[in-house]
Amino acid sequence: MTPGMSRRRALAGAAVLGAIPALAACGSADDGADPTTVDPNGTDPASSDGPGGDAAADFASTANIPEGSGVIFADQGVVVTQPTAGQFKGFTNICTHQQCPVTEVTETINCACHGSKFSLEDGSPVEGPASAPLDEITLSIADDSISLA
Repeated sequence: MTPGMSRRRALAGAAVLGAIPALAACGSADDGADPTTVDPNGTDPASSDGPGGDAAADFASTANIPEGSGVIFADQGVVVTQPTAGQFKGFTNICTHQQCPVTEVTETINCACHGSKFSLEDGSPVEGPASAPLDEITLSIADDSISLA
């Protein structure tokens, strides 16, 4: 404690200094990736494909989209499904009921907010409360790579 400093002021200053590391620990190491994003290729979907590559180009491999189900790519805002072998469909990942992101793909595309379920084939609602289909997103399939068209 320095001359002229009250015990109360010294303790308050120490408390502030002690809180700085704690506040830093509360910070986020968020790299912008949505934790619901599934990247079956094990790569960063926002990374470049190399010199002159398009960062949003190929974000998935057809081999990683299960037949009769699908995968949510939250960073791209798309759900990719494979209703039957070799048939790939893209839909927005936003539920048409109250704009919650869909959370799971099983034999349907599922929204956990209110229980809506959508068809893998055409995005139409198969269980409400949603009454409108998911918007279709055009995909580009080249070899075994999937990108947004």
